[in-house]
Amino acid sequence: MTSSNIPGVHPEPASGTRAATGLLAYLLAGLYFGVVLVKSEAASWYRIQEMFRFESFHMFGLIGSAVLTGMVTTALLRRSGARSRDGQRITVTPKDKGWWRYVLGGLTFGVGWGLAGVCPGPIFTLLGAGVWAMLVVLAFALLGTYLYGALKDRLPH
Repeated sequence: MTSSNIPGVHPEPASGTRAATGLLAYLLAGLYFGVVLVKSEAASWYRIQEMFRFESFHMFGLIGSAVLTGMVTTALLRRSGARSRDGQRITVTPKDKGWWRYVLGGLTFGVGWGLAGVCPGPIFTLLGAGVWAMLVVLAFALLGTYLYGALKDRLPH
């Protein structure tokens, strides 16, 4: 595959040292993110239940700050002309207009989140914390990913 088929995928392989450095950076970023999820209680079943029952603002504030951060970062990337480490310009591809796919995706995500009682983002964080019931959530997340791959041509994009 070439980079024109998949955005962000480069046709040339990275050198061994550079690839290892990149993997280490991703590992450290993931560890940091996992600690932040646990410390902010974003991985707490009780906090998530409070949110779904509208008993606490904690998770709404956390999610809202993440959405705001994503919006600001995306706007800055679009305007700045930033480049990746290998010198390629970072672009944010505009999405097609329409709302049906967002409703379908949001409902699917929300139902899964509600049934699991936890956001799928911290699956590995919770496994690392010893919450072994998350193995069931991981299995169904992998099943859902597989089903999406099998059905993606029939879904609205």
